[in-house]
Amino acid sequence: MFLRHLRLQDFRSWESLDIDLEPGVTVFVGANGRGKTNILEAVGYLATLSSHRVSSDQPLIRSGAESALIAATAINDGRELTVDLTVHAGRANKARLRQSPVRRTREILGVVQSVIFAPEDLALVRGDPGERRRYLDELMTARRPRLAGVRADYDKVLRQRSALLKSAGPAMRDGGRGSDGASALATLEVWDGHLAAYGSEIIAARMELVGELAPHLTGSYASIAPESQAASLGYRCSLAEDMPPEPSSDAVAGLEKAMHAALARVRTREIARGVCLVGPHRDDLELRLGEHPVKGYASHGESWSFALAMRLAAFELLRQDGTEPILILDDVFAELDRRRRSALARVAGQTEQVLVTAAVPEDVPEGLRGRQYVVTMRDRGDLGRASTIAAAPCASRSGDDDAGGSPGPDDAEVTGDGG
Repeated sequence: MFLRHLRLQDFRSWESLDIDLEPGVTVFVGANGRGKTNILEAVGYLATLSSHRVSSDQPLIRSGAESALIAATAINDGRELTVDLTVHAGRANKARLRQSPVRRTREILGVVQSVIFAPEDLALVRGDPGERRRYLDELMTARRPRLAGVRADYDKVLRQRSALLKSAGPAMRDGGRGSDGASALATLEVWDGHLAAYGSEIIAARMELVGELAPHLTGSYASIAPESQAASLGYRCSLAEDMPPEPSSDAVAGLEKAMHAALARVRTREIARGVCLVGPHRDDLELRLGEHPVKGYASHGESWSFALAMRLAAFELLRQDGTEPILILDDVFAELDRRRRSALARVAGQTEQVLVTAAVPEDVPEGLRGRQYVVTMRDRGDLGRASTIAAAPCASRSGDDDAGGSPGPDDAEVTGDGG
């Protein structure tokens, strides 16, 4: 898979960007804060409908604009698809596929597939469980887009159920003896059924995914850190103590039954605390080196190796499915030692399209110095600063220090208001 064309409008620091891309390696070079990462973030957003840098959409929209546009033409196994996504702040985003509007933005999932490596990846190992759940869910929905709808339904039910626990908790205590309490308990039972139905499907899909990921992770980590202990991956489920000793032939049905049992078990505590205590929103990945948990045990280098191995495992799994994802390397080489750089370079050398950002050309391994663009900012007076992009002079494409030089007469320049 590769992107043939990318267009941005009012996205982050770009008022507009219109660029043709090619298979192979494309490098965006520029100092921090110039807008190069914003280009890669836009590609990742098309692939996952989320940003690897922020949790909300508001920062993606250029200051002073009402919305942002990301549009791309993707080529997958000779088949060309156009997709565009309009990002709104505070209301639903809109998407089109082949110029036709789609009912839900999640219908464009799978058109673009990417795996991104970024400095933020260390949070996969050292961050809170939400980072690891997000890693799993983004990969899960990339492979099975239908599950994005299940996730959305689960999140909606979770919000409704949590609101009920907070607002009607006092009335439900002591068994809900009053009419208000009895009514709230009956409503809670209804939400329990929906939560268990959607939650069991998500957990089943995650557990299946972890089983497929685990051998890829072990192998990837061993190639990066052969002197370290073996890496392993597991799924820590909040329903564990309610699971039957013998697994059901229907995993989803067994998990749904276990979730009903778990909800009954924690009912009193949930009402007292006003929060949902079981479900996929409470689960986590177990990351281990030998017999030890990675978090709190692994060194900084081992943590980086584990995070890198998790991304490599996702990449290999997507490629195993028959679609080679776009490899996005966002300013990571400055963070990695020679061995980890080499591991990434080996994978990149076999990938159809690689998009790279770096502060200076020297940060990029020699074998990945493909077509280069220089990203800078310019002052536009009252309109603020603007991101600009220009093809690098030929000398800089081979690693010359002049990567920040002036564009030649044939170099196209695209400007945008700086955010």
